[in-house]
Amino acid sequence: MRTTLNTNLHRILGATVLALAVAGCASGGKNTGANTQFDFGPLGAPATQVAQAPMAAIIVMDATGSPTFENERMVYRLNYNDPLQARTYANSRWSANPLLLVTQRLKSRLAQAGVKVLSATDSSTNIPILRIEIDDFSHAFASTTASQGDLTLRASLFNGHALHDQKTFTRATPATSADAAGGARALAASTDAVAADIIAWLAANNRPR
Repeated sequence: MRTTLNTNLHRILGATVLALAVAGCASGGKNTGANTQFDFGPLGAPATQVAQAPMAAIIVMDATGSPTFENERMVYRLNYNDPLQARTYANSRWSANPLLLVTQRLKSRLAQAGVKVLSATDSSTNIPILRIEIDDFSHAFASTTASQGDLTLRASLFNGHALHDQKTFTRATPATSADAAGGARALAASTDAVAADIIAWLAANNRPR
């Protein structure tokens, strides 16, 4: 019994030490109390080239999701220890909330693919509407040394008020470091990959049947 208690105690202490270390790493060295801000970086080349625009124009609604993603905090999870607990980095933040970051990146990738991107306030008729709901956007640790940027979202394509198609997209990009910077890079890559998947999905929906 004592051996089991000691083993569990060591496991809990180890996970706690890692959580504190990961959170502390977000400040990038000495903890000065200042926040480090991350975004997705320059747009860069698309993950995959498209022969032609998947559609002429589309209205992209602002992404929705859990209240967890309505602020600038960077979420990480220790899935090997307690996957139900969403933790946040101490001194690292996104430059905007993830819902806005993902929306803007998707719009940029669609425009890059040749699509005219409109907003809900634009006066238009007979233009497809894309709605996005984010289920997961976190830096997930499978162990003390392995982590990835997890993004899961549900895309719904509407023609007017009628649902035309819906699909869930998931991407997990390995992180190059076990800190906020590594998580930010991995989540940016996952977002670009999902954007490419959505563009291909929209193109398939726009083909004559």
